[in-house]
Amino acid sequence: MAEGAVTILLEKFVPLFENEVQLLSGGREDIVFVRAELERIRAFLKVADSLEESDEEVKVWVKQIRDVAHDTEDVLDEYRILQTHDHGNGLFGFLHKMSCCIKNMKAHYRIASEIREIKSRIKNISAGHRILHQKFCVAGQGANSTCAGNEWQDQRGDALLLDRTDLVGIDKPTKKLVGWLVNEGTGREVVSLAGMGGLGKTTLAKQVYDDSEVKKHFSMHAWITVSRSYKMEELLKDIVQQLFSADRKPVPREADNMNSNQLKTIIKELLQNRRYLIVLDDVWHINEWDAVKYALPTNNCGSRVILTTRNADLAFTSRIEYEGKVYYLEPLPPEESWTLFCRKTFQGNLCPHHLEDICKSILRKCEGLPLAIVAVSGILATKDMRRIDEWEMVRRSLGAEIEGNDKLKNLKKVLSLSFNDLPYYLKSCFLYLSIFPEDHPIEHMRLIRLWVAEGFVEAKYGKELEDVAGDYLNELLNRSLLQVAETTSDGRIKTCRTHDLLREIVISKSREQNFAVIAKEHNVTWPDRLRRLSIHNTLQNVQQNRCVSQLRSLFMFGIAEKSPITGLFPSGFRLLNVLDLQGSNLNKFPIQVINLYYLKYLSLKSTKVATIPSYIGKLQHLETLDLKHAHVTELPVEILKLRKLRHLLVYRYEYESYAHFHSKHGFKALEKIGVLRSLQKLCLIEANLGNGNIMKELRKLTQLRRLGVVKLRKEDGKTLCSSIENLSNLRALSLLSVEDEILDLQHLFSPPQLLQRLYLTGRLETLPHWIPNLASLVRLHLKWSRLQDDPLESLQILPNLVHLELLQMYEGDTLCFKAGGFKKLKLLGIDKFDELKCIQVEAGSMPIVEKLCIQRCKFLHKVPLGIEYLTKLKVLEFFDMPHELIKTLHSDEKEGDYWRVAHIPEVYSTYWRDGGWEVYSLESFNDAYRPSPVTRNQELYTRWK
Repeated sequence: MAEGAVTILLEKFVPLFENEVQLLSGGREDIVFVRAELERIRAFLKVADSLEESDEEVKVWVKQIRDVAHDTEDVLDEYRILQTHDHGNGLFGFLHKMSCCIKNMKAHYRIASEIREIKSRIKNISAGHRILHQKFCVAGQGANSTCAGNEWQDQRGDALLLDRTDLVGIDKPTKKLVGWLVNEGTGREVVSLAGMGGLGKTTLAKQVYDDSEVKKHFSMHAWITVSRSYKMEELLKDIVQQLFSADRKPVPREADNMNSNQLKTIIKELLQNRRYLIVLDDVWHINEWDAVKYALPTNNCGSRVILTTRNADLAFTSRIEYEGKVYYLEPLPPEESWTLFCRKTFQGNLCPHHLEDICKSILRKCEGLPLAIVAVSGILATKDMRRIDEWEMVRRSLGAEIEGNDKLKNLKKVLSLSFNDLPYYLKSCFLYLSIFPEDHPIEHMRLIRLWVAEGFVEAKYGKELEDVAGDYLNELLNRSLLQVAETTSDGRIKTCRTHDLLREIVISKSREQNFAVIAKEHNVTWPDRLRRLSIHNTLQNVQQNRCVSQLRSLFMFGIAEKSPITGLFPSGFRLLNVLDLQGSNLNKFPIQVINLYYLKYLSLKSTKVATIPSYIGKLQHLETLDLKHAHVTELPVEILKLRKLRHLLVYRYEYESYAHFHSKHGFKALEKIGVLRSLQKLCLIEANLGNGNIMKELRKLTQLRRLGVVKLRKEDGKTLCSSIENLSNLRALSLLSVEDEILDLQHLFSPPQLLQRLYLTGRLETLPHWIPNLASLVRLHLKWSRLQDDPLESLQILPNLVHLELLQMYEGDTLCFKAGGFKKLKLLGIDKFDELKCIQVEAGSMPIVEKLCIQRCKFLHKVPLGIEYLTKLKVLEFFDMPHELIKTLHSDEKEGDYWRVAHIPEVYSTYWRDGGWEVYSLESFNDAYRPSPVTRNQELYTRWK
């Protein structure tokens, strides 16, 4: 982890030398020395990070580097602040400048002295590096498989020795995988078992490998454990030895001296005309599979290769490359988790009633992870069942148990391996998750913007930093370290989370490496230096009057106290990069922000702040200003000084109960907003200033990816369309007109081809001609359009449309979905069509639609004609509809609405809402009308996908 701190620091040296900054007393020469030494040391930090877990001496050395990197960064940033004073003009400006010069002279001497001290520390660290050099060389050559890894590897082999009677939930997946191996085609296929550590991938693969039907089907077998510390030649020799043993032939003597290519040739020749099964267990990276795959011939004998991996990207790649299959292991369901828990904790007996609530609470922490359930059960099995306090202690302090209890050592190793395998930039990103409270949904875009503000994201040619951060997040997902908690209707990640026990590991490592301090308990000891502080629930947990001059990030979650940062840290935190007060009980803009010269990220989302002061213009480094769902309606003109601003989010929704929809409110646009050339997201600006300058200014914001404009008038249309044509990077566009005004969008002739989401609210004279040409469009909302002509025929050709939402879009009495249209559509909403009497669905239309919601159509008395053609429909929802319609769903008329809906094979629930919720499950429909029984989970809105 020191590698990340050093890398960020080295980037800060660049402007120092570009501007030829001079320091007193030879400070520049000292800085040159520090920079050179840190660059040299950084080359060894990757190896040092891998040894840190198992070598205390290396751990101390890495900590020294991390501390000196942080101290050097602070000194450089303090120095840069001295160079940026705005002294003003006139006599007052002259006197202020003279005063500052005296103060700055003292500060210069202090900084130069601190740099000399840092130089001395760097020399000592370099001396330590020379002593440790031999260890680094040995580890770098791969001879060391990590001390901790050897011990863990022995325990990991126990998964190969488990009896079937020790296992829970193994029968169905085993049967499925055996079928894949023996009943599929004759070509060679790769079957990947993917999932996070501890799910039982090795155990499942071994059960399949040892199955009698599998043994009989394949003439050649080999089980190869790859692991993180593998050596290619040793791995190939292992394959050779196992294959020759299976063929009952002696291994050629010369095999010991063969290189990789020669060993691959032997393997390929031996397997060329044989039906073989090779298991490659614990494959971490694609290059490991690439190194082996060409030794395994692609014959037509029905051969199979099984990979077990934590890397979903590897599993997906192997499936695409060889038309194989991927089996994603899921956590055990609650019933099977409880069975395993009781079997291991109470030796198969029932859980005592007085311990049931505590045990179920502990089990929830395990989240269906078999290794965790077995490990935690091992601790509980030794507890006195009469002592409820002992069991309660485990429940409250499971994180501490993981860190200090030897019985959980193997669990910690398994979960930590994925973290240890991360490159340094992903380690920082992953440790960042420790700042969020337990069970707190982690917003996808919030996390990405925070990573960018912290400096974790490395610039890549041709990519915005947010794109690179998105790649980081996907890599953590692929490595099974993050889980998707919630997605949007068009498939984008909305929120994510970590497994509860993995989160305990993250918090432990974050504390160990002084990455962040979590203030949620009174008795937690804080380190001398704070880099990041996350305060949960109450300020009473914060140690007052602490020196936080080195603090870089401050977060508050669930703070009820008013004005939460007023007087919190009297010494100030002027080096702060991130200030996230989302959801705090804040009524006024915090005046302390005026001194935060390096602030990049400021969130006052969901606070009561209504006014932004003019001095916000001093925050020259600000990149994100998040005022969503605050009370701000106007921004000062000084906001235009923030030329690095990338995300300006100022809007709120108000629910209009009489109309059942949310009205959107933005902020009064600034006439020269075009100077903010770095903006990527701008939502929502108000257009009603009485002139077209605002619409003209928008064309200058060529980096925009998301734009929202409200209070549009017809006369804005031509200029707005001209500006939109210039926004080639636009992905999302939201336009809302003043009530009863027409949205004039017919002047747009070259729409942004990357546009994915389009939200139009307001009257349309005709459907904009350019919408059917948006090949990238996945989500389209048309509200209050009141078109005279049915636009569905034009919209149905959109090749990638997933979600279509229509509210009073059309004033006709019939909607017709033609055959072959809307091929990718999954969600369709039809709302408040006041004249609508009939919906027709032709066979072949919307072939994969999963959810259909129809509401407030007062003359629609029957379900859509042809609804039985929607064979993938899962949810049919009605809201505030005529009672005649719901009666048809209870009619027993042969081939009526009831019969047709029941014959949709995928539907598992219909919803009828009229003031309250009533749920009619199609599982209760008369079996005479249902082709086959349906037993699907109906908790559609709360489950994770």
